[in-house]
Amino acid sequence: MGKIVCLMGKSSSGKDTIYKRLLSQKSVPLETIVPYTTRPIRAGEQDGVEYHFTDEAGFQSLLAQGSVVESREYNTCYGLWRYFTVADKEIDLTAHSYVLIGTLEAYEQLCDFYGRDKVLPLMIELDDGVRLQRALDREKAQDHPKYEEMCRRYLADKEDFSDEKLARSNIEITFYNDQLDGCINEITAYLEENL
Repeated sequence: MGKIVCLMGKSSSGKDTIYKRLLSQKSVPLETIVPYTTRPIRAGEQDGVEYHFTDEAGFQSLLAQGSVVESREYNTCYGLWRYFTVADKEIDLTAHSYVLIGTLEAYEQLCDFYGRDKVLPLMIELDDGVRLQRALDREKAQDHPKYEEMCRRYLADKEDFSDEKLARSNIEITFYNDQLDGCINEITAYLEENL
């Protein structure tokens, strides 16, 4: 039986890079679950690759169908943005293990839907100053930088990933991403033992 690996961490902690590297690992075969979002597409992103991009009406339609497994909403500087996972034919735990990027809230909802024994948490940590510089560099590269939203996300991370919330979610193992290759090696070894 497969599991869903839920990759979590504060903004700009390296989740996207780790996600891509994990998918290329041969020793731990993982499939993707492409999440959905109502936020605008960023430069370099492709619909159906990083996310399925939709709008509020699309989210409400999937919700009414009972297809939404987990969802999060953020009142951003640019309006309401939703991120969510849909139970569709892409997810078959009898045949595969999967990896997705989520939050503590998403992790808990995935556990509620699939069962805690089917969801494996991977918490990524990194120094706040390094994260802030990475976020700034990424935003500068956008055609239309959204610095206010970048700052809002950075500040929201303190509450979203508080020690209390981590303890409530029973997440005890974290991976520090100051050296990417070393972090990937630690995660791979952990997955080899736990999938």
